[in-house]
Amino acid sequence: MMWTREQRYRRLEEAAPEEIASLLETVHACPFRQTFHIQPPMGLMNDPNGLAYFDGYYHVFYQWFPLGPVHGVKYWYHMKSIDLITWIDEGPGIRPDLDFDSHGAYSGSALEQDGKLYLMYTGNKRDENWRRYPSQCIAVMNQNGEISKWQDPVIPEPPNGYTEHFRDPRVWKEDGGFWAIIGAQREDLTGTVLLYSSPDMKTWRLEGELKTNLPNFGYMWECPDYFELDNSGVLIFSPQGIEAKGDEFQNIYQSGYLIGESLNLLSREFHHGAFKELDRGFDFYAPQTMVDPNGRRILIGWMGLPEIVYPTDKNGWAHCLTIPRELSIQNGKLIQTPVKELEALRKQKVEIQACIENESKSFLGLTGTTFEMKIKIENLDAVECGIEFRANNTKKTVLKYEAKRKRLILDRSLSGESVGIDYGTIRACSLESELLTVHLFVDVSSVEIFINDGEEVFTARIFPEEDGQDIRFFANHGSMDMTVEKWAISRYNGQ
Repeated sequence: MMWTREQRYRRLEEAAPEEIASLLETVHACPFRQTFHIQPPMGLMNDPNGLAYFDGYYHVFYQWFPLGPVHGVKYWYHMKSIDLITWIDEGPGIRPDLDFDSHGAYSGSALEQDGKLYLMYTGNKRDENWRRYPSQCIAVMNQNGEISKWQDPVIPEPPNGYTEHFRDPRVWKEDGGFWAIIGAQREDLTGTVLLYSSPDMKTWRLEGELKTNLPNFGYMWECPDYFELDNSGVLIFSPQGIEAKGDEFQNIYQSGYLIGESLNLLSREFHHGAFKELDRGFDFYAPQTMVDPNGRRILIGWMGLPEIVYPTDKNGWAHCLTIPRELSIQNGKLIQTPVKELEALRKQKVEIQACIENESKSFLGLTGTTFEMKIKIENLDAVECGIEFRANNTKKTVLKYEAKRKRLILDRSLSGESVGIDYGTIRACSLESELLTVHLFVDVSSVEIFINDGEEVFTARIFPEEDGQDIRFFANHGSMDMTVEKWAISRYNGQ
């Protein structure tokens, strides 16, 4: 189906109850609905927004076009949780109902202040010639969950020297004032991040660009996020227009990070190391972080990418969010590990110990479609080894390790219904050390793989056949010893 501009910019409020009921029925008939991931009730979700711990709850908003699996007029949809696993559906949080956000409430972030949660976001407006007018706006949520907008944008337009691609404010408090970084595109069509300051959240002053050593790195930097962790400064962003290089930058758009010294707010200098991808898989973009009451820095990403057709589209919905991940820094690298709360999802446990030698082997009771699995590998002398999961006689998703090169490959060429094949069917990376542990979270239509306790992560949507529940282990030209723990995960929310 080709969507017209008029269809993409129809509002939820214009849809008749019968249309919404019909769409929901189509969505719920989809065999690929997830069980333990945040996903939209219908329509398309993308970037996580406004991540915060506020008034006893974790709050996650996300970009949402309600009426179909396409990008159109965007809302903020609101979910909250006391434990990061059971999510309460709060419905639309910010609606595109004022002149400055008439064509979408685009991405942004959250900040608690004076017992309220301030949501800073990009208002998207277009004129009759479809020219875009972006502005930075504020909505405020009180402790009753009621959200009201300020009537005028606080940053009404891009500064001179920058195009209409000016969005995704990330706001924080420091040194008695408020600061925000905003993704931008220079008039020479290169990407950057702009720094703003404010004494009161109302009046904002452009300080200038963050000074990095990446002056010509893609044509737009989306969804910037700056924070300090383990005595380092971290800048996460999603640059568009990076060319593939070996195993790196294989997706249509990338997400990654820079680690360096703390950002100097006065000089705007950020001294940093190399740009590194956050995730080595197929479907990961626009991540955002928050801090919880225990001081953990928690990341959630969009498990999807723009401009890619997904098999769920025909059922009227698209995309989900990743599981929450705790961040730390080790040896100059950002480490991601599943938050401990996810252990509460564990149901029946199967545990095995085995030696695999020149064979492919499955084990009684070790099957599943939604599960968590941890594999510890020892005494590895095979040339290659790996795991096949969500498999049947003809389909499988494969994680393979080439020991000599310390190279890990995720192959979804036979996973099931295809997705994004214009960008290839494998993703790979080289490890800094031997393969020691593999930790998988497999849902109905996704997998998240944490390697060596979060040294690398692969995130992917997969669309296997419903009877694809076999799990097989293999070792070629040698052997490996392994200990496997696997827990079933059952549905915990009715989305």
